[in-house]
Amino acid sequence: MIQLWAGIALLTLLALAFIFLPFAKTRKQHEAAIDRTEENIHIFKERLAELEAERDAGTLQPAAFDELKLELEKNLLEDAEGQPSSVNAESTTVVGKPQLMAVMLIAILIPVMGLGLYHQYGNADLVELTLNRQDQPFAKEGRQPTVEEVVGLLEAELAKKPDNAEGWYVLATTYMNMGEFTKATEAFQKVLLILPSESPQYPLVMGQYAQALYFVNGDVTDEVRQQIELTLEREPNEVTALGLSGIDQYSQGNFNQAISVWRKALEFAEPEAAESIKNGIRSALTSLEEAGEPLPDVPELVDVALPLTVSISSELLAQLSPDQPVFIFARAVGGKIPVAAARFTVKDLPITISLDDSMAMTPQMRLSSQSEVEVGARISMSGQPQASPGDLASLLLTVTVAEQEEPLNLLIDHVVQ
Repeated sequence: MIQLWAGIALLTLLALAFIFLPFAKTRKQHEAAIDRTEENIHIFKERLAELEAERDAGTLQPAAFDELKLELEKNLLEDAEGQPSSVNAESTTVVGKPQLMAVMLIAILIPVMGLGLYHQYGNADLVELTLNRQDQPFAKEGRQPTVEEVVGLLEAELAKKPDNAEGWYVLATTYMNMGEFTKATEAFQKVLLILPSESPQYPLVMGQYAQALYFVNGDVTDEVRQQIELTLEREPNEVTALGLSGIDQYSQGNFNQAISVWRKALEFAEPEAAESIKNGIRSALTSLEEAGEPLPDVPELVDVALPLTVSISSELLAQLSPDQPVFIFARAVGGKIPVAAARFTVKDLPITISLDDSMAMTPQMRLSSQSEVEVGARISMSGQPQASPGDLASLLLTVTVAEQEEPLNLLIDHVVQ
């Protein structure tokens, strides 16, 4: 199962990067995204191993293990799928066959695994045959297909195999990226009709369907509100539905209720989404202040940052390539999984940075949730996020998060044994 979800994350990221990110991101940003995903996969493996050890030792009940494992898997997939994308519906950008293969694989294979029904759907040979068919217009004209033609291929495959919930899901999210919200709602409806209602991914799709309806209507209509309520009845912590519920309360002038709902959403939101939710809370607080009403305490808005200055000894620096990766991290005292991490290269040193919640690996493991953390820096000789003998590292320092105002100095000065 570890290999399965690692594959989902990597291939999902690659497909999105090759097809969608070129519209808005530079190559450097794309490479950084891949590095981030590789690090997340390593963290996923470590955390899963810890959970399995606790279960085997009898300190973690099987039901709790299953729930935590599912959350880990969901976070890994969402992090990969959540890489920023921007597609213009009017675009005629051309993609090559490697990119086409990537997007078709994500459409047919990766979502098949991601929604947990891969034993029922998907056929890699069929995908390859479809790509190689000479009756496609772009093949006859001797050119590469456009994004729209790629989507058309997926639509054609789904017309032949309409019971493929995962294919419909990818088509729905692709429509959302393209701004085709009406088509997205129809595709999400297909997913909800096909996907078993007891599936743990069902509430996620319900929330995304509500979001698509919201974009179609431009407001929280009765239809949208009903879908939000149905989603939250099924899964009270579904972030998309919580975000929409907060918007609904805000639009009605119920600012305290909006803040309450959005605070709950913050507990489960990814770092990028969390910042948008915080902005909504700030707006609601401003409205309350303008109305002369008392302001609720919102500790989540207190910015928590850990300033660090990282340098390397001159003796070690002479032995290194400028492009050698440097990992800077903070983790719970005695823990293994970072609550914040950043990646640089040797040529960036010395560097002063601030670790914060935007650098969290998962929504549930953030710097702001810790009173004390261990901080350190490491140069990976293998180029991989995981530590190994021969790496160069600083000492691990334990600090109180709230009290660290001046940059803490980390000197990379020894070889990991």
